[in-house]
Amino acid sequence: MASLTSARVLAPVGTAGKLFAFGLDVGRGLFRRPFQLREFIQQAWFIASVTIIPTALVAIPFGAVIALQVGGLIKQFGAQSFTGSASVLAVIQQAAPIGTALLIAGAGGSAIAADLGARKIREELDAMMVLGIDPIQRLVVPRVLGCMLVAVFLNGMVSVVGVAGGYVFNVILQDGTPGAYIASFTALAQLPDLYIGLFKALVFGLIAGVVASYKGMNAGGGPKGVGDAVNESVVITFLLLFVVNFILSTIYLQIVPPKTG
Repeated sequence: MASLTSARVLAPVGTAGKLFAFGLDVGRGLFRRPFQLREFIQQAWFIASVTIIPTALVAIPFGAVIALQVGGLIKQFGAQSFTGSASVLAVIQQAAPIGTALLIAGAGGSAIAADLGARKIREELDAMMVLGIDPIQRLVVPRVLGCMLVAVFLNGMVSVVGVAGGYVFNVILQDGTPGAYIASFTALAQLPDLYIGLFKALVFGLIAGVVASYKGMNAGGGPKGVGDAVNESVVITFLLLFVVNFILSTIYLQIVPPKTG
C-alpha cells in the first residue's frame, strides 16, 4: 500500500523528467541533417491557418478590456495622459504573448498531439525507427519550429490589434484624446518591452510544440488514448505557460528597470 502511494506521488515527477528529456532530444534534433524544410513549411502554414483568425478575434477583447480597466483606474488618479502607455505596456508584455500561446496550444498543439498520437497507435513511429528514421528529427522538430515561428508572428499581430482596439475603446467609451493616447506611448514603455514580448512568444511556442509532441508520441490505448493525450497536452501547456510567464516577467523586471514618466 505504501509503495503504491509513493508511486502515485512520484508519478508527476517522472513525467516531468521524461518531458524534460524529450525536450533535450528535440534540441539535439535541431542540429541534425537533413533539415526537413518542406515539413517545416507545411506545419507552419497549417498552424498559422488554424490560429490566425481566432487569435485576431481574441486580441480585440484583450485590448478593449485592458484599455477600459487601466483607463478607469488611471482616471481615478487624474493621470489620463498615461492611459496609452499603460495599455501598450500591458498588451505587449503580458496579453499578447499569453493570448498567442493559449491559441497556439489550444488549436495548433492539439492538432499536433492528435496527428502524432494517430501515427503512434497505427505503429507508424515504430516503423520509422525500424527503417532507421528518427521520428523526433523527422516529425517533431519541424512542428516545434513551426509553433515557434508562428507564435512570434501572431504575437506581433496581437500586439497591433490589441493596441488598436484599446485606442478605439479609450477614445469612444472613455472620452480619451486620440493624440494624447498615441503621444503617451513612450512615457512608460520602452524598446526592451517589445523584446521581452517577442522572447516570451518564442519560448511559449517552444513549450506548446514540445508538450504536444511528447503527449502525442506517448499516446496509447487506441483512439481514446489519443483523445486523452490531446486534452493532457493542452492542460499541461497552459500550466507551464503561466509558470514560465511569471518567471520570465520577474527576471525581466529585475534586469531592466522600469521607465519613469
